Amino acid sequence: MNNIIKIQLAVFALVSASFTNIYLPQPVLPILQSEFQISPVQASFAVSFVILGIVLSNLFFGYLSDRYPVKPIIVAGGVFVAAGGFICASTDSYAILVGARLVQGLFIPALTTSIAAWLARTLPAKRLSVVMGAYVSATILGGLGGRLLGGWIHPPLHWRYAFSTASVLILVTTLMAVLILPSSGKEEIAAARSSNGKETYASLLKRKELLLVYACGAGSLLIFSPVFNYLPYRLSHPPFDLATETITLVYLVYVLGIFLGPLSGRLCGRLGGGLILICSSILLGVSLFLLLLPSITAVVVGLSGVCAGFFTLHTVAVVLLNRKLTCSHGKANALYVLCYYSGGWLGLTGAGFAYECSGWNGVIFFLSCFLIIPLSVGLIERRAEKRAEFKV
Repeated sequence: MNNIIKIQLAVFALVSASFTNIYLPQPVLPILQSEFQISPVQASFAVSFVILGIVLSNLFFGYLSDRYPVKPIIVAGGVFVAAGGFICASTDSYAILVGARLVQGLFIPALTTSIAAWLARTLPAKRLSVVMGAYVSATILGGLGGRLLGGWIHPPLHWRYAFSTASVLILVTTLMAVLILPSSGKEEIAAARSSNGKETYASLLKRKELLLVYACGAGSLLIFSPVFNYLPYRLSHPPFDLATETITLVYLVYVLGIFLGPLSGRLCGRLGGGLILICSSILLGVSLFLLLLPSITAVVVGLSGVCAGFFTLHTVAVVLLNRKLTCSHGKANALYVLCYYSGGWLGLTGAGFAYECSGWNGVIFFLSCFLIIPLSVGLIERRAEKRAEFKV
């Protein structure tokens, strides 16, 4: 098997397993609430503390990824994430469970941010777009797989087995990555360390072309997250009145992203990132409008379009970011993830207020206002690409 394909499979498996751990307890939060005699808000800590851990440690692992070989970082991440999962599966204390989830979040960037930085630093530009597309698809599969593992594959009352299964999966994929990924040579390590000094987090944030990419990532998740978060309120009320099971089936359109990641990477390489960002932003806007119509067909088509638009925007943003870098890939990718999740949090919070004020229509109007972000980035990127073509 071609080495690049082996690397792509190893990365896909490890990143999928990592994201599986993030959303694992989401379907069984009511079970946790009942078993540990806690409030719904406290039950949500089983997910939110993982996100908190990622935000806290992401910049640190981005810094490490620019200075040291990737394999020891991956091993440390795999061991601590797996250990946290085994603790969650065995503890009778909810405080310890939440603490273990925080530890998992602190070390997940060792498996995700560091891998993205290593790929950008190691692979030739021609292969980077496709492999980064596969990387984004892995995050999507992991997010979906975690929910299925927690709520469908294992019966809800046996949620502890889901944590154990996810921990074993992390250990297996970590070992797979260590065996398959090529070791960093002395020259690569020296180059990474020397490049680390050329860019600081502050200097990266001063680069306009990178700020635009960060804004695109933040804006795309800002629009996407609230759609999935508040859609159940829309579908469970008139004119739909759908049962929870039926609403869950509608969410399976999320699978689209698994296939769109690599495809978006290829299209970005052939047509240019600017054009793809523009088309994806327009698709996202049309799809949001469809979600306003009182038709389940329109909702399914609209939700599919929202997924297609978002996953394409996210993939292209990651590809463009790493194309624009010659060094400090770890720190740059860490900043992207930080902005990305910050945008998602802002979207969820703002859309919550919009829903309280004006219902579902208010949510869609609020989200539509932010379409200007990826659309503007696409137009600016397209103009820059045409200038570059003219110079050539």
